Amino acid sequence: MTDVQHNDKNHAHPRVTYVQSAGRRTWLLGACAAAAALAFTSAGRFGMSFGIPSAFADAPAGGGLDAFLALSQHLTARTSFNPVLAKRVYDALVHADAQFPQNVSALNTWLQGHGGVPSDTVTQALQTDQPVLAKTVSAIMRAWYLGLVGEMPHVQVVAYESALMFDPVRDVLTIPSYCRDVPFYWTQKPAGA
Repeated sequence: MTDVQHNDKNHAHPRVTYVQSAGRRTWLLGACAAAAALAFTSAGRFGMSFGIPSAFADAPAGGGLDAFLALSQHLTARTSFNPVLAKRVYDALVHADAQFPQNVSALNTWLQGHGGVPSDTVTQALQTDQPVLAKTVSAIMRAWYLGLVGEMPHVQVVAYESALMFDPVRDVLTIPSYCRDVPFYWTQKPAGA
């Protein structure tokens, strides 16, 4: 039995070392990937190309559904969308803003010239120079993440369960499928409190 315990001790230590090494390797690979992404992003901002084609160079022209999907992929860092939901979101955005197709086309053109701008800072980058396009980016992100298009009192719900806001917690959160009380019930003080 001592021999078995001795073998277990010998095998336990390398396993611990392996887990620590794997964690270190994962951290190191992540740090290197982040550094490379930062280098290429900075290079794009300062006009250096390194012969790497812009990830946005092949965006479809115009402001149709395909151009909208290419723009949405860039903004959300997603590779694909449900085609039925994508059509619903696009149609609702066009209905809410007659200039939406032109704005999609302008955003695709802008992103081709500013390929180094990370998707999470596009709105901030557009805010001062092109506020209309910044508003369009916000409308697109709101539609995908919250499933809402338009402003009060004319808000249209285009998605609920498939809204992207649920993706980060989908593995631990059950999406509520009903309202437990009147709207904003959680803002009222409980009875007897």
